[in-house]
Amino acid sequence: MLDLVGITKVYRGGKRAVDEMTLNLKPGMLGLLGPNGAGKSSLMRIAATVTRPTSGQLFFHGEDAVARPQALRQALGYLPQDFGVYPNLTSREFLMYLAAAKGLSARSAKARIDELLELVNLTEAVKRPLGKYSGGMLRRVGIAQVLLADPQVIIVDEPTAGLDPEERVRFRNLLSDLAADRVVLLSTHIVSDIESVASDIAVVSNGRLRTRGTPEALLRSADGRVWEVLVDPGSVPLIQSRYTVIRMVRTTEGVRIRLLAQERPYEEAVPLTPDLEDAYLTVIRGASGEEGTPSFGERRLQHKARAV
Repeated sequence: MLDLVGITKVYRGGKRAVDEMTLNLKPGMLGLLGPNGAGKSSLMRIAATVTRPTSGQLFFHGEDAVARPQALRQALGYLPQDFGVYPNLTSREFLMYLAAAKGLSARSAKARIDELLELVNLTEAVKRPLGKYSGGMLRRVGIAQVLLADPQVIIVDEPTAGLDPEERVRFRNLLSDLAADRVVLLSTHIVSDIESVASDIAVVSNGRLRTRGTPEALLRSADGRVWEVLVDPGSVPLIQSRYTVIRMVRTTEGVRIRLLAQERPYEEAVPLTPDLEDAYLTVIRGASGEEGTPSFGERRLQHKARAV
């Protein structure tokens, strides 16, 4: 239904944000997982026909969507990472404006907007100007505008940024329902955003596709590579320099460390069953952690470990 073939995006100065990436998308949800700076947003903008690739092809139902983007745009709901609004308009006024731009009649738009405002839990704030909305509320307006025209292709870039835990769960469940009969492409660096809803996961870093498959297949890539060891606090810096540390917990007995290693790192280390975050970091960093200094996105994943 939507095919990205050999997509490359090179920005001024030679920065290669996307490097010959190919993704074939059919109805269902694909979770695009990778650290900040991995090229996810550049790829999403190309898939949404916002920007053109330097090279490569984009097809929608077999038609060249780079040369002729209109059919894809009519079927598309897109939420970029940075979503702008008119601060003096209310949410209903803003959505009515967008509905008119999408070609919806005033009658059908009003009914649809009322439904969506209830869906994203904004009915009580409908009379307030958007300039007085919190960041999370604005994100919910963005989610509502994605669904205005009942799109067949939904592309959302870091959609849960600014949402509280209850809202994140509600939105993930909504996307899961929508993916039953349409293409949903969700980009995030937060593993929990996709682990419970995406049956298809693509991991990207440095502009390249590293792996794609089911969560179960991704988990198998980390089998035998996740360990836990209890050490004294003085040993922590050495362990961090040698291995990818997932998290650390300080206890009365010492520091309990969860780490990645191809083989048992210490005699007293205990093997653990991997979770999706372990598998993700196995792909991104390699089990030995020898791929150099972690990126900002990877450091965020390890934030709890460093905050003891």
